[in-house]
Amino acid sequence: MATQRLGIIMHGVTGRMGMNQHLIRSIVAIRNQGGVTLSNGDKVMPDPILIGRNAEKIEALANANGISRFGTDLDQALANKDDTVFFDAGTTQMRPTLLAKAIQAGKHVYCEKPIATNLNEAVEIARLAEKSGVKHGAVQDKLFLPGLRKLDMLRKAGFFGKMLSVRIEFGYWVFEGDLQPIQRPSWNYRKEDGGGIILDMVCHWRYVLDNLFGEVQSVSCLGATHIPTRWDEANKAYECTADDAAYATFQLKGHQGEHVVAQVNSSWTTRVNREDLVTFHVDGTHGSAVAGLQACKAQSRVNTPRPVWNPDVKQTMTFTDQWQEVPDTQFYDNGFKIQWEHFIRHIVENEPYRWTLPEGAKGVQLVEAALQSWQERRWVDVAPLKI
Repeated sequence: MATQRLGIIMHGVTGRMGMNQHLIRSIVAIRNQGGVTLSNGDKVMPDPILIGRNAEKIEALANANGISRFGTDLDQALANKDDTVFFDAGTTQMRPTLLAKAIQAGKHVYCEKPIATNLNEAVEIARLAEKSGVKHGAVQDKLFLPGLRKLDMLRKAGFFGKMLSVRIEFGYWVFEGDLQPIQRPSWNYRKEDGGGIILDMVCHWRYVLDNLFGEVQSVSCLGATHIPTRWDEANKAYECTADDAAYATFQLKGHQGEHVVAQVNSSWTTRVNREDLVTFHVDGTHGSAVAGLQACKAQSRVNTPRPVWNPDVKQTMTFTDQWQEVPDTQFYDNGFKIQWEHFIRHIVENEPYRWTLPEGAKGVQLVEAALQSWQERRWVDVAPLKI
């Protein structure tokens, strides 16, 4: 059994997502487990170099995670032929330029979503990657969540019968900063800095809907900036110019050709009264299921109760107790780590890989359609995206 090195340039990993999910829980975890196993039993060991603007932060992060290579010079890192992969988790506004630079340097590229702030740039970078011959990928982490994997298993087993509808509830209260400290960066609420929940979350909903429930055909979306003033990291008040909530309806073409309706609420201005920060409720003719990040509960056609509507009598049924838990039948690893392992095998032994930059561009396409729907107050069709 042989072990080969894979040099990875990691940019933008001092931020919350890049540090926790991609560096610590993915690359460092893969290194700690002895690398990624290939089909022939050989191993691939990631050898990251951390690149960022703040030298002190980068050095501290590298030292804390047993990484010997770090720096602030991206051009120098891209010039190193021994590092063949570039990963970006920095700001969305910078991403297309950074990806283009890495592709032109001959690097395989992998990045967080959204891959751009607008569709033209997203398509342009996807086309550049396709034409260049490098391998490329975009993060689609929700597909690897235990709850959604259980939902997908139910779908593949025919549990739902004809799928009818999907309801997604996402969000929680993000503190304004005056009374309690903020738990999301202030740029999230400034449109000029690439903020907004539609740009942030509709990219996710595109690949979730397409892969699990049906291809998106059209969208009707209403955005809102419910909280006009927040306080930034320096405790200074600023005007919020980006949307902090979105209420959308999608029409889908189901995997069996059926028409599926998806209702999706995304909000940083809601207080949670459900079992998880995001829930996916699927109704079908033969059964229904509700999934969170980890758990999934189902109710089949024959186990569906017959409640009686009587507003004058206190409800005696406890509806949540009438659902059956879908058991954990396997070990569910971190979703970001799973996708990293797929991408590494795709690079090294050409394992089929479908979570590409064109798929990431589809997410940006739906973002623009949702924003257009909000602006024009109408349904917007979503045509097949040509790359």
